[in-house]
Parts: sequence; C-alpha cells; structure tokens
Amino acid sequence: MKKIFGNKKLLIRRAGLIIYDVFAVMLSSALGLLLRFDLSYKELTYTVGGHIWKDNLWTFLPVNMVLTIVIFYMFHLYTSLWTYAGIPEMTTTVAACFIAAVVQAFGMTVLGLTMPRSYYFLYAMCLMILVMISRFAYRLFRTYIQKRTETAKTRNVMVIGAGESGNSLIREMNTSRYIQKSVMCVIDDDRSKIGNYIHGVKVVGGRDEIIEYAAQYDIDEIIIAMPSAPRQQVKEILEICKETKCELKTLPGIYQLVNGEVNVSQLRKVDVEDLLGRDPIEVDLNSIMEYVTDKVVLVTGGGGSIGSELCRQIAMHKPKQLIIFDIYENNAYDVQQELAEKYPDINLKVLIGSVRNTERVRDVFSTYRPDIVYHAAAHKHVPLMEVSPNEAIKNNVMGTWKVAQASVDFGVKKFVMISTDKAVNPTNIMGATKRICEMIVQSYNHRGNTVFVAVRFGNVLGSNGSVIPLFRKQIAAGGPVTVTDPNIIRYFMTIPEAVSLVLQAGAYAKGGEIFILDMGEPVKILDLAKNLIRLSGYVPGEDIEIKFTGLRPGEKLYEEMLMKEEGMQDTPNKLIHIGKPIEFDEDEFYRNLHKLDEESRKERADVAKWISKLVPTYKASKGTYIPGEHNEAENNEKTGS
Repeated sequence: MKKIFGNKKLLIRRAGLIIYDVFAVMLSSALGLLLRFDLSYKELTYTVGGHIWKDNLWTFLPVNMVLTIVIFYMFHLYTSLWTYAGIPEMTTTVAACFIAAVVQAFGMTVLGLTMPRSYYFLYAMCLMILVMISRFAYRLFRTYIQKRTETAKTRNVMVIGAGESGNSLIREMNTSRYIQKSVMCVIDDDRSKIGNYIHGVKVVGGRDEIIEYAAQYDIDEIIIAMPSAPRQQVKEILEICKETKCELKTLPGIYQLVNGEVNVSQLRKVDVEDLLGRDPIEVDLNSIMEYVTDKVVLVTGGGGSIGSELCRQIAMHKPKQLIIFDIYENNAYDVQQELAEKYPDINLKVLIGSVRNTERVRDVFSTYRPDIVYHAAAHKHVPLMEVSPNEAIKNNVMGTWKVAQASVDFGVKKFVMISTDKAVNPTNIMGATKRICEMIVQSYNHRGNTVFVAVRFGNVLGSNGSVIPLFRKQIAAGGPVTVTDPNIIRYFMTIPEAVSLVLQAGAYAKGGEIFILDMGEPVKILDLAKNLIRLSGYVPGEDIEIKFTGLRPGEKLYEEMLMKEEGMQDTPNKLIHIGKPIEFDEDEFYRNLHKLDEESRKERADVAKWISKLVPTYKASKGTYIPGEHNEAENNEKTGS
C-alpha cells in the first residue's frame, strides 16, 4: 500500500476515485432496478413472491460496494495513468464492471436475495458508463486545460502518412504535455482514407493538395510519417513540401518507437540525403568481412569522420585487436569511449601519434604487428592545403610512404588507402598529393607480400570540413549562405555508405588496384543550399541570402572519378569498379619523391613544381578547371597575354 499511495497527491486522487466509485455503485444499483421497471418507483415496493426488490437491493448494497472496490483495485482502475487512457484502459474498465455485476448476482443468489435477471445486465451497463465518465472525463479535462494554456505556444503541424506511424505520432502529440504542437490535418495518397479521422484529425487529401492545406491551416511544421516508403517517393513529396516555407521533419521507423529506441520528441529534421533521390546503399558485410575476423587491424586517422566509421564497422566483426592511431587525441578518445561501451569485449588499443613520425610508426608496427591496415590519415581540406602545401606533402605523401614501408617491413597482409576523386587530373595540392599516394600504393604492391590497394570516392555528407555543416551554421546565423559558383557540382555519399564499400573493396583486393566507388548522380551545390534553406523553413533569396564567392584556388567546377588512361573494370558489386593501373617509371618517381621530401622540409614556396614532376596531370589553376580543356591561366601564358 505504501508503494501505491506513496505521496499525498496520489493518495488524495485515488481516495477521490474510490469515493466516486462508492456513489457510482449506489446510483447504478438504483438506476438498474428503475430501468427494469420502466422508471416506476411503485413497482419497487411491491411484494412479489415474498420479495420486495428495493429491500433486497439495499440489504446487499454495503457488501456490493466493498466487493466492487476490491475488483476495481485488482483491475488497476486506481493505479492507471488516466491522462493517457486509451483502448486498453477502456477494455479493462468494461471487464471490471461486468465481473462486478457477476459477483453481485452470485452473492445475492447465495444469500437468497432475489432480483430480476435483467437487473444485473442493466446494473453493469450503468456502472460501466459512470466509471468511464470519471476516468475519461479526467483525461478530457486535462487535455482541454493543457490546450488552453499552451495555445499561444502551439505550432500547427501537418502529418503526411495516415498509416501506423502517423497514428502513433498523432496519438502521442495529442496526449503528451511536453510536445507543444497541434496536428491540424493529415495527408495521404490513399483515396479510401481521405475524409476519415485519426484521433480527431481529418485526412484532408493527397500530396497534390499539400501546398493548399498548408496555407489553409496556417501550418508551421510538416512531419513525414512514412518510414518504410521508398526514398524516391519521399524525395517527390519533399520537393512539394519545400515550397510551403514550413519546417520539415521525418519520423523514425515505427519499430523504433515500439522498442523505445526513439520517441516523437526525437523527430529528426529532414537531411539533405533525403533529397538525393536514391535509397541508401546497403552492403552485406557479413558475407565478406571474414577477412578482418580474428585479425589485428590498424586504422590510421581512426578518430576522423571516415576513420571512426571504419572502426565502428570493423568492431562489429570481431577483430582479434583493433588499433586506432591518430594525432588528435580528442577525436580518438571519443571513438574509444563509444566502442568500449558498445563492444565491451573488444580488444581495443588507442594510440596517439603522427604518420609523419617514422620511429613512432615503426614502433607501433613492431609492437602490434597488424595484419590489415586502413590508411585514412590525411589532410583533406583543399583551400587550407593550397596555402600550406608543404604540410600536405609531409602528412599525405610522406605519411603514406612511411606507413606503406612499415607495412612491408613488418609483414602486413593487406593495406587499403583512402583516396579521393580530387586525385583525378588534380588542380589543387591536396588532390595532387593523394594522386602521389595512389602511385606509392601501386608501386609498393611489388615490394613484398603485402597486398596494396587504394579506394577512391567523392564528397562524404557530414564529414569533417564538408559543405553541409557549413551551410547549416550559416543558416542558423541568418545567412548569407556562401556558394562558390552557381554551376559547381559534386558527387555525394553518406559516411556509412562510403565506408561499407571501402570494406568490401578490401575484400576484393588482389593487389595494385585503384577501386572507384559509384557515387551516383552528381548534385549541384546551389540546389543543395536552396534545399537546406527551404528545409529549415526559410525562403532562399528572401529570408536567407545566397552569396556567390567565386571558385577558390585549386577548386574544380566539377570532379572526375576516373582518368581516361585507367579504363574501367567491374567487380561483383556493381557500385565498385577497378581503374586499370597507369604504368610509370618507378625509379624516376622515387628520385623525384626523395627530392619532394627534401624540398618540403625546407618549406619551399615553389614546391608545386616538384609535385608536377611526379604528377604530370597536375595543373595548378587560378581559375576554373574544365576537364578535357586547358585552363584559362595556361592559355594566357601561351599567348603571352
């Protein structure tokens, strides 16, 4: 009892319900008998077969009150949260009332207190109505008061999707005191649902009427409650929604709501990947990840966006030991804590150090003897590397060279390097250094028993330094959103997609390949900026300005994934291709590589000319670079202008 009536407020509330139920039993008994005799009180006083119905009723009434309260207690009618009462509570109430009537009939029969047989049914109906009034009126009253007090702060919401997810969403939003939103209407393309109601909210029409009803109901926020819908269908609906100036959010899968993994308060904002118009790439890693199971795996740059996701996916497949090697201790620590919590049995080692430090690299390899190396450590920010080219050389080129040499010397079985589409016909220092890294990987495949491969892909949504976080910060600050050029395009992939394909490419590796990931259709950065502004509830050009800043030094108008000389070979996965290695003079390459190392350590300002000796396709550009054409600066030099 102490647990149930643990505080004064609950005690008063439940005592009130018990007192109400006592009077409900009295009133239901009287009403049941009156209804039996068509509301004629005189009939109750007649003696029939020696029985006065009224007297029999009052004789058993005290016993009936006690028995009914006990039954209601057993059915939790005093411990339920009636603020959230629904169908289950209604069913319980009906069952409790009818059982109370059955117990009354049995008790009166045992005591010889005869009553008309129809009385018991009428009594049960009256009792059920009175009890439901008390419980559900409480919920209605609380909801009414809550709505009255929160009207000024409520956001009008449109829900798209009249399925199970939409039903759960509307129910929780209507009952939760913490969600200050009011669902005004529901949209669904199923014509049979239009005109019907979900928890009092009308299904008003299909997707073609979204804009009309958003204006009619003064909608502030649109929630997409279609977690199982194909990505293309969601994209089509989002294209309509973003014209409404409303903030857009999506609902997680209904199974996540049921499992308690998320709740409606964790509705996520629509991400740009929702607008890419394709379903997420799914790779069956379980069928190909045996090559990391029971192996010692080293991930350089393991604290970065790509490196950390590599660690997450590798950790799922039970490596003998996972080694995270990174220069930045904060990121490395965060990944360590995450993996230790999620995989408590994993043999995890986090080491701080730089791939530029020869002795540190060799000490790590000699101590832990990795079987597989994923080399993700690199400087990747294009504009920053343009003004600090020597740092890009030291970290990207020399770091890769040192890790590759250590891999050969200490018997690593497989070495996988993360490359970039900017390595193709590079116009910037970062891309040129990554192309040199690809050439190192290709040449080292012949220098020992280690299988060396590189994996090349484009921009990764949400990675460190990517454009999406920048746009979001600019929108949050009120603009302007900066785009370098209205025609600039990029290929995009999510971090988990890119990493899963990297891991699969590692399984296909035979040695010397450059694996190229199919990034899908390119996306205009201007469209990306406009979509993000609309998804945030603003109008591009009106609420948030878009400012064109011009292409930055070394920046291409669009990226290429493959050089013409490389050709293309297929793999069992249609999203992974192999570029045929380009032959080059390795002796000359390493003579120039040694010279590049020497010049970079001297902090030479003209180090780019030595990069050109190593990467003939590198063309430093001050303007726009169009693949297949000479850049403007080069043409000006040739004509003497």
